[in-house]
Amino acid sequence: MADKLQRDNSSESKISLIDDTLGGLLEKWAAECPEHDFLVYPDRNLRLTYKEFNTRVDNIACALLSLGVTKGSKVGVWAKNVPDWLTFMFASAKIGAILVTINTNYKKSEVEYIMQNADIHTMCLVSGYRDNNYIDIIYDLVPELKTQNRGELESPRFPELKNVVYIGQEKYRGMYTTLELIVMGNFMDKEPVRSISSTINCHEEVNMQYTSGTTGFPKGVMLSHHNILNCGMATGEFMDFTSADKLLTCVPLFHCFGCVLALCAVITHGSTMVMIEEFDALKALASIHKERCTILYGVPTMFIAELNHPMFDMFDMTSLRTGIMAGSVCPIETMKQVMERMHCNVISVYGLTETSPGMTATRMTDTAEVRATTVGHDFPFVEVKVINPETGNECTVGEQGEMCCRGYNIMKGYYKNPEATAEIIDSDGFLHSGDLGVKDEDGNYRITGRIKDMIIRGGENIYPREIETFLYKIPQIKNVEVVGLASPRYGEQVAAFITLKDGETLAEEDVLTYCRGNIARYKIPKYIFFIEEFPMTASGKIQKYRLRDLGIELLEKAGIEIV
Repeated sequence: MADKLQRDNSSESKISLIDDTLGGLLEKWAAECPEHDFLVYPDRNLRLTYKEFNTRVDNIACALLSLGVTKGSKVGVWAKNVPDWLTFMFASAKIGAILVTINTNYKKSEVEYIMQNADIHTMCLVSGYRDNNYIDIIYDLVPELKTQNRGELESPRFPELKNVVYIGQEKYRGMYTTLELIVMGNFMDKEPVRSISSTINCHEEVNMQYTSGTTGFPKGVMLSHHNILNCGMATGEFMDFTSADKLLTCVPLFHCFGCVLALCAVITHGSTMVMIEEFDALKALASIHKERCTILYGVPTMFIAELNHPMFDMFDMTSLRTGIMAGSVCPIETMKQVMERMHCNVISVYGLTETSPGMTATRMTDTAEVRATTVGHDFPFVEVKVINPETGNECTVGEQGEMCCRGYNIMKGYYKNPEATAEIIDSDGFLHSGDLGVKDEDGNYRITGRIKDMIIRGGENIYPREIETFLYKIPQIKNVEVVGLASPRYGEQVAAFITLKDGETLAEEDVLTYCRGNIARYKIPKYIFFIEEFPMTASGKIQKYRLRDLGIELLEKAGIEIV
């Protein structure tokens, strides 16, 4: 381990921005190292070299063109980390289409909103995730699939939607399968794909990810090739990525953590992406052991699950050298155990979807304490400032303010929402994160709070207003406020404080029953409190910080331990 700690940041000074595209980089590696593994699934013994993957991508891209997907079309992917998730990402990128990532936890109403708001042209999905049946949901939303011919889809609810693709071999009425698309594309001329790909500019949009806001309505964050590739490239440089590295990705691809910090670090360095469909501690440990993975990504809860697995000592972790632990606060003891027992000198990355997502990062040469208690310092070519939200002036060292930044990483904007874009990006080009932070004397930043009261539970961003708006639909509720309670396991847990209308009654189970199956599992309140009134300021605003204190107090009185 000592020799790994001696690695310095000398390579960081040599970083320069790249002006390439996703498709261009894939073509580069397919030509330069065709037999080098790009994608590996150890649990199913699936391996695709750069050449094999590029061929698969070209076939899918050709088929998408034949289905009417054109430059600027939106292609939605609603799936776990299945192999063809990445195929659709690169295929879309090669023909100038825009991949719209969809959270696997989303329920019917959430998916409906995104399909409509994003103007999705082609929807690609798997059968489901956990208790969420995607096939039933899509047939419920688009009943025309069962009565209309493929290629002739007309849906009044989704006027832009023309195709639905099942990612797999099973056949469903009205849907194409990935196998059909590959066969179609295999017999088609690849020149149209090459022609379109050659015209794509790196500053054009390639990816759209939805993130909620204080209004409660999700917004489509438009990201370019330049945004995500340079963010991934810089992240890889922080960890001295080379083509010999094998990155085990345990985080979902629909997050920037997966499709940018992981994928784009790999594709900019010609490395190998080792995947599992969804996180499982045993599969992760076995994959590291079998493939001799050198890099590991995850949120703290994933690392904790791996360290505490009863079979941990059966696997050899000595191949690991670095990785990223991010998504929520990294406990220092966990950080130390990961370094000592997993031989993994992890760093953390801070930012948001709107910053592609990197803004700051710790480095491998930082102490464990710095990596556990700060979010490091600026990405190269990114200017980070702590700004006083009231005056707009830059804060001095140690003074709390809003974390802001500008640089190549700033999104192109919110889709069809210039007003919201103008609210978050000021006239000087600085993006305002909504997070409160301070800068220390060493140039590292610490996050101290959130202006927008966003909750981060196990790496998932949860916006109280969205849940509050949903709960207000329960007739008995007079008022509801949602806050995050500090959790040793998840970082934060969702807590709802409810006041009822006069004469009404409501039980905790009633609220939970209303939530189940209607909103994503991770958004459902873990703790529900019925109270008489809310703590208020003199000006009549609810004091959310006092609600957090009240929640902890009530749980302690009831003898309930926060998990």
